Amino acid sequence: MMLRALALTALLLPLLCAEVTYTDVAPILYQHCAACHHPNDVAPMALLTYQQTRPWAAAIREAVLTKQMPPWKADPRYGKWSNDWSLSEQDMAAIRDWVDQGAKEGDPRLLPAPPVFSTDWRIGKPDVIIPIPPHSLTADGPDEYEYFTVPTNFTEDKWIIAAELRPGNRKIVHHAHVFVNPPAKPAAKKDEPADPQAAYAKWLRVHEGKLSWIRYEAPVIDDGCVVDDNSYWPGDKPRDENFGSWGLISSYLPGREPDVYPEGTARKIPAGSTLGFQIHYSKATKKPEVDVTSVGLIFAKEPPKQVAKRVDLSNYLFRIPAGDPNVEVSECHTFKQDMYLTSLTPHMHLRGKDARFEATYPDGRKETLLLVPHYNFNWQITYRMADPKFIPKGTRIAIISHFDNSPNNPLNPDPTKVVRWGEPSEMEMMDGWIEYLDAPVGQPQIHAGLVR
Repeated sequence: MMLRALALTALLLPLLCAEVTYTDVAPILYQHCAACHHPNDVAPMALLTYQQTRPWAAAIREAVLTKQMPPWKADPRYGKWSNDWSLSEQDMAAIRDWVDQGAKEGDPRLLPAPPVFSTDWRIGKPDVIIPIPPHSLTADGPDEYEYFTVPTNFTEDKWIIAAELRPGNRKIVHHAHVFVNPPAKPAAKKDEPADPQAAYAKWLRVHEGKLSWIRYEAPVIDDGCVVDDNSYWPGDKPRDENFGSWGLISSYLPGREPDVYPEGTARKIPAGSTLGFQIHYSKATKKPEVDVTSVGLIFAKEPPKQVAKRVDLSNYLFRIPAGDPNVEVSECHTFKQDMYLTSLTPHMHLRGKDARFEATYPDGRKETLLLVPHYNFNWQITYRMADPKFIPKGTRIAIISHFDNSPNNPLNPDPTKVVRWGEPSEMEMMDGWIEYLDAPVGQPQIHAGLVR
């Protein structure tokens, strides 16, 4: 019996220890890593050839096995996502074995052609391109988080079916968002009575240069789910019945696809609107740099059948005590119509710890839609549904987030400070951005083809 076991082991050993070379792992790197790791992009090194990749073999192994890379943060137990770029266990094992076996090159004749990254617009030729003014970065110092407001100069409402936010300098733009700011409301006439709520909301917000934040003495509401929209900015409650004509229209993250709205839908940019750009600049090059990021828009050729909508679950009134490692902040919203969820995006800053989207259905059943157990501000990910998810009228959706303001948080700018809502990254935000479509009347729970 012993001899038979030894013989069987001898037969199986070559199968269990099959040689893995760069030729075997290159397709994995091309599919999951090269979108960021190619020349003149934000990643610090290219991974398109063996010569480029071999010096980083040990670091790649560590990043892959600890799931730091690729930077996909969703818990796989909840939801299926069309933009999931995480590695399978089989892919991770292949990279591990390649490095453990000496990171050999293999036969270069068997390599597939490396991907080619075009500099053309991926949405096609835009109908209009709107850039920020040129922005210069110094060589040294911390990363910068800049805000730019740019006029659209639209004299009539525009419906857009696609938007692509493009860095002018990919080596320094880590991530970015662009929002539509609708035209300002006309000032009240002198004989009109003052609006106390508007005056109070204006008093709450402190402005300094391009940035603003809430007064530290503002009321505190950490649990925004006591009442729907409980901690939204006073006088500015979200209304999902007609919201979606503006708001976030596009984001850039290395490897992220452009924003192409579901077929037959569009987003409206009202006449006279401005665009607000939020850009995280990395100083990884250690050289002076200049950036002119821009957004390209494609207009609908006819009015849309449906409006591609968005609603924000935002808590503006939370307070995070100094040194506290686990502060819970929430916000809830009940939808008044049947709909299909198309994407979910949690947004926090440097003290963000985790985020969960949870639905409570009209029958009382609860479901976790998305869990991000280890949130990281450096990776602003929109999680796009593999199939639009039907949500019946009367469903309440909550976003529940936790913050770590302790010294144990390596990203924490200052654990000795009390933190409240603010646009600067050293302050905090707690947002849940939900994109959705109204369900066709009389046709509940049909989803095939709603999203392209």
